[in-house]
Amino acid sequence: MAPTGRTAAEIAASIERDLRHGDLAPGDALPPVRTLAAGLGVNPNTVAAAYRLLRERGIVETQGRAGTRVLPRPASTERNALGPAAPPGTRMLVMGEPDPELLPDPRFPDPATWRPLYNHPPLYGPLADAARGVLTAEGVPADHLVVTSGALDAIERALMTHTRPGDTVLVEDPGWANFLDLLAALNLTARPVRLDDDGPIPDDVARGLRDGARAFVVTVRAQNPMGAAVSPERAAELRAVLAAHPDVLLIQDDHGNAIAGPELASVVGDTEHWAHVRSSAKAYGPDLRCTIVSGDETTIGRMAGRQRLGPGWVSHALQHAVAHAWTSPEVAAQVERARLAYAERRAALIAALARHGMAAHGRSGINVWVPVRDEVGTVAELLARGWLIAPGKRFRIASPPAVRVTVARLAPEEAETFAAALAAAANVSGGSAYHAV
Repeated sequence: MAPTGRTAAEIAASIERDLRHGDLAPGDALPPVRTLAAGLGVNPNTVAAAYRLLRERGIVETQGRAGTRVLPRPASTERNALGPAAPPGTRMLVMGEPDPELLPDPRFPDPATWRPLYNHPPLYGPLADAARGVLTAEGVPADHLVVTSGALDAIERALMTHTRPGDTVLVEDPGWANFLDLLAALNLTARPVRLDDDGPIPDDVARGLRDGARAFVVTVRAQNPMGAAVSPERAAELRAVLAAHPDVLLIQDDHGNAIAGPELASVVGDTEHWAHVRSSAKAYGPDLRCTIVSGDETTIGRMAGRQRLGPGWVSHALQHAVAHAWTSPEVAAQVERARLAYAERRAALIAALARHGMAAHGRSGINVWVPVRDEVGTVAELLARGWLIAPGKRFRIASPPAVRVTVARLAPEEAETFAAALAAAANVSGGSAYHAV
């Protein structure tokens, strides 16, 4: 359906409505400004204003001469699947979820005595104590803390304390798809930074900061989708780069933490404003929407102040469960078993792929990144063989094609069967992009 309306607000609303109803799809091109203005009988400035509203809401993007298109995952629609629909019986290695069999049982407060009301601190005391112990032991200052509803919520709140629409943010490429969508919704410009198994390339970071980037978001381990983990040597290089730009906001994402694999090599400490994000989702359960953020006094104070104006606080029942998980020896033993299991599963798949001539990346976390020439064809061919994985397009800006495999539920003894199927699918669709060395 063609957009309707006489004002910018009405035109924008009609486009959002068409998107919700399926008359407009992600990736579709909108009519040129002057063409739509002529069709509606309005001034071209009115249509341009409508498109600007849609950009600010994270629904469309303007691509120069290519015009205005709906984003691949616009903010006004439900979360899209990462791949095609799968028939019954398909092995699902697509969603980036932990193995539920390796998650500890959450310990919530006794409902008979748990009666917190409004008049309490947003930060639950036992969780603050546990967080300070854990973070300090890992070399992260923990003088100022706030709790948010998940890692992405924390990153958004931190970004909003120091950036404005139009600012440039340095992001890993490939990077977390949901985060890239969030940047578009916030009207922030993502500038890609290449990375290898040891983390972001320092020269790319330095170049981006010299060109005026206002923030840099780095995943220190369990990087999604590539599995990179910042090494101590790379951390030192990045800190040296950041020391020359003390006014940049550094956000250090450590969502994988206890199950990631390598020890934390922190990058914080050389910028005036920073935030370290430690989520509970991957190690303790995705439904524990509880993330501890440590940072400088100004950043944490702004985040906490804005939170007070909205939700107020994250449930103390959730904070209680995370505090118990972080201090329980039994839970620590379970999480260590999960860490070892994920490491074994990653290693088994990477070795099996190497035997089939395919390179792969997966130094930490629960995902393996496999370069291929035709990611869409590879995913479709592999689905026909009974396996569903994620095409890399959702994670990439300028990096080469690849596919993401979540190994959380792929047993080591299945690695060879899956690797053979993936290699065959990649060859049918045009061959793998790189051969193992």
